[in-house]
This record gives sequence, C-alpha cells and structure tokens, in this order.
Amino acid sequence: MAGGSIPHFQNDAGYPAIDIGVKEFMCTGANPPFDHPHVFLDMGDDNEKVCPYCSTLYRYSPKLKATETQPAGCLYIDQAA
Repeated sequence: MAGGSIPHFQNDAGYPAIDIGVKEFMCTGANPPFDHPHVFLDMGDDNEKVCPYCSTLYRYSPKLKATETQPAGCLYIDQAA
C-alpha cells in the first residue's frame, strides 16, 4: 500500500470473520475505549490473517474496495477529539 493510507478495521460486533479488500491493514479490535493496541497486519501471499490480540479472522476479497468490509460497518474511522 505504498503511497496510500493504511485502512483500519474494528470488530465491535464480534464477528468471527471479516472480509476486506486489502492485504495490509490495521486492526483496532473494537472502537475506543474497548480497542486493543492498533496492530499492523500483512497477509503477504496468503488470503487470510488472524489478529493476535482479538482473534478476528480477516479474509482478503478482491471484490471489495479498500474501505469496504463484509459484513458492512467494520471500517474504523478515527473520531477527532
């Protein structure tokens, strides 16, 4: 994702798996104040990755855009104070 921003995803609903349109991303766990350290994850040549903090399984889907998730609503948007 050189030259672009790294999308952040959250899992407030506790989904066992989330499909995303990128292979490099940040997992925040849930929205603050229930988040975990925001960890960078890279799928590399694989098509899925488990977050070591919250155990969410992220699966790459080339059909999704970088800011889309399935189920919908898992993109983390930082709310400025």
